[in-house]
Amino acid sequence: MSKIGVVMWVNKNTDILKKMMTAKEHGFECCQLVIWDTDVFTAEFADERAKAINTAVAETGIEVSTLWAGWSGPQEWNFTGGPMTLGLVPPTYRMKRAEELLRAGDFAVKIGVKRVATHVGFLPENINDPEYFGIIAIIKYIVQYYKKLGINFLFETGQETPVTLLRVIEEIGMDNVGINMDTANLILYGKANSVDAIRVFGKYVMDTHIKDGFYPTEGKCLGKEVKVGEGLANIPEVVKCLESIGYTGNYIIEREIKGEQQTKDILDTLQYLKTIIKKR
Repeated sequence: MSKIGVVMWVNKNTDILKKMMTAKEHGFECCQLVIWDTDVFTAEFADERAKAINTAVAETGIEVSTLWAGWSGPQEWNFTGGPMTLGLVPPTYRMKRAEELLRAGDFAVKIGVKRVATHVGFLPENINDPEYFGIIAIIKYIVQYYKKLGINFLFETGQETPVTLLRVIEEIGMDNVGINMDTANLILYGKANSVDAIRVFGKYVMDTHIKDGFYPTEGKCLGKEVKVGEGLANIPEVVKCLESIGYTGNYIIEREIKGEQQTKDILDTLQYLKTIIKKR
């Protein structure tokens, strides 16, 4: 049965029990842990942080749907610096970030989570791009490592067209590869509408970010994220399409603003999703 959850940002100092207790009080059943603080995955902190997470899960019953793993180095969330700084695509940062993602896989095992998601970066649409097969090779290396751990590797959508992502998954050719479908990113990056994307790669969707937004209106900047239901993501049709192909995964709410408005929008989205998700 699909559950409704929320994104939780975690670092080495986070009171995860408090966060999960609050989520439970609000009516959430699961979460994604988003960890950009790569120190969490190191030997110095991993066991302690894993113990805290496992204790919080046991006490609250909140399921950790996916570990969303970040990586070190510069990040520019735009169309200018983004291709040169994000994910595994830029050769300057590729190997270090690959090692960080391997450690994230080890950490996922410690907390009993079977999926690790990340932004891989602006995957080349042109198969003849000189970096294309180097990118495929490093992703496959990570996926093979995860396979030994019993973990699935999930691409976060957005920075590439659905067909490009489909092609890369086919190139990797392994059965522990999937997609964390962000329903807004496809729009914010101007790559596709969410419903059509499901028709391209829907069978690979293993988890979600339920988010909303508009297409870019400037050539160098992403589109605007908005509260779910106010943009172009068409969440009712997304849910309908996912259910029609047998999706039984979770629906994880994300709202990328801060403060009281973020909390209000997330809780409003929780009630909204309850009206459209069919409980099996």
